[in-house]
Amino acid sequence: MTAATLPSSSFPPTPRFWQNRTVRRFARHKLAVVGVAMITLLILACVFGPYLLPYDELYIDLRARFAPPLTGYHIFGTDPLGRDIAARLFNAGRISLLVGFFAMVLSTVIGTVIGVVAGYYGGRLGTVLMRFVDAFLAFPSIFLLLALAAFVKPSPFMITVIIAVTSWMEIARLVEAEVRSLRERDFVLAARMLGLPNAWIMFRELLPNAIGPIIVAATLTVARAILMEAYISFLGYGIQPPLPSWGNMLNGAQQYLDKAPWLAIVPGVAITLAVTSFNFIGDGLRDALDARSDLN
Repeated sequence: MTAATLPSSSFPPTPRFWQNRTVRRFARHKLAVVGVAMITLLILACVFGPYLLPYDELYIDLRARFAPPLTGYHIFGTDPLGRDIAARLFNAGRISLLVGFFAMVLSTVIGTVIGVVAGYYGGRLGTVLMRFVDAFLAFPSIFLLLALAAFVKPSPFMITVIIAVTSWMEIARLVEAEVRSLRERDFVLAARMLGLPNAWIMFRELLPNAIGPIIVAATLTVARAILMEAYISFLGYGIQPPLPSWGNMLNGAQQYLDKAPWLAIVPGVAITLAVTSFNFIGDGLRDALDARSDLN
C-alpha cells in the first residue's frame, strides 16, 4: 500500500500547537508575522547590541564629532560629543521598550479592574465608575500627560506611571462593554446559583471570556506608550540626559538637522519600526482572536 492510499489516520497527527486555529489565523496575517520578527530583532539588538560594540553610550571622543554613519566602528555615526549613536540607540531602546511594556501592564491592570467591576455590577456603581472614566477621557491625553510630567521628577519609573495613568480609560470602556454583554450568560447564572463569590465570577469566569479584546488593546497600548515617552522626552519633560531614550535623542538632534541629519533619522526610524510593528501585531491578534475570520 502506497503512502497515497494510506488512510489519513495512518499519518502522525499534527502537533497540537499547530492545530490551534488562533495561531494559524495569526500566522496567515503576513504583516503581523513581520511585526513579530521586527520586534524580536529590536529586542535582541537592544539587549545584546551594546555588548558587541567597542564603545559604550557615555564614551566621548571629541575627535570623532559628527562622524557620519559607517565611519570606522561607528555604524550609525556619532553625536556632537563624539558619542557612538549605535550604543546610545540600543541603550535608549532598552529604556523606551521597558517603559512601553510596563506602562502597558499597569494601564491594562487598572483599566481591566475598573471595567470588570463596572460591567458586572452595573447600576449606580457602574455608572459612577464609567462617569469617572469619561471625566478622564474629557481631558486631552497629551495635555494631561504633559501636565503630570511637569510636576514630577522625570525618571523612567515616574514616566511609566504617568503614561499608565493617562492610558487606561479606553481599556476600561472596552472591558466594561464585554463584561456587560457576558454577565447574563448561562455560565454566569450557573455560577451565581452555586453561590460562588462575586470576585470569583468576575475574575475567574467573566474575565477569561473577555481576554481576547484585552490582549489586542494591550498590544496597541505598548505602541502608544512608546510614542508618548518619545513625545514628552522630545519636549524635555521626560527621561533626562545622560540617560538615553529615543525621545531625548530626537530632542538633542533637532538643532543639527542641517549638518547631521542622521542624529534624528536613526532614533526616528527605531520609533517608527517599534510602533508600526506593535500595531501590525495588534491587527493580527484582532483577526486571529475573531472566530469569524476563520475561512476554513
